[in-house]
Amino acid sequence: MDKLKTTDLLSLEEYDKQREDIKKDLLSHKKNRSVLIGDNVVLLFEDYLTIKYQVQEMLRIEKIFNQKEIQEEIDAYSSLIPDGDNLKATMLIMYPDVDERKIMLNKLHNLENLIWLSIDGSKKIIAVSDEDLERTRDEKTSAVHFLRFQLTKSDIKLFKASENIEFGVNHDNYNQSVKISKDTILALSNDLDG
Repeated sequence: MDKLKTTDLLSLEEYDKQREDIKKDLLSHKKNRSVLIGDNVVLLFEDYLTIKYQVQEMLRIEKIFNQKEIQEEIDAYSSLIPDGDNLKATMLIMYPDVDERKIMLNKLHNLENLIWLSIDGSKKIIAVSDEDLERTRDEKTSAVHFLRFQLTKSDIKLFKASENIEFGVNHDNYNQSVKISKDTILALSNDLDG
């Protein structure tokens, strides 16, 4: 898998010139990289292109052009790029109503540790959550988490050959699963070597 380097990035001026086209291309790229589990949990699967865009946007917003600071931004986000033997996702817990969101983030304590992937109804591969830092407090979860689904070589082979892949959550207050489309399977297969 490609890792992001400073030489992969456009200058702030060049990025600004190309930004609208890049954004349009990225929206198309991300179309099959999003998985909605139930009504309130979304997995946004990251890869080299999504993270490159995120870094470019951060550099633009923060007006960063110093090489050391650019490298710091790359270092902050590069762990979200898959390694060829895993899938990586940003998980959002979304409730439009602010009051309901506060209540549900309390009720969904530890949900981030109960997200799974199943291939052909086999074992559940539980995602590793928030390796960068702790995002859950004593009685409340955060609305944003970072997940890694670690796969074996045989899991990867099955994933690429299957048309029956599910993602789900087994939480007392949120027990949902969804079978993903062939297009999403294909998009996520590109993150896996083999």
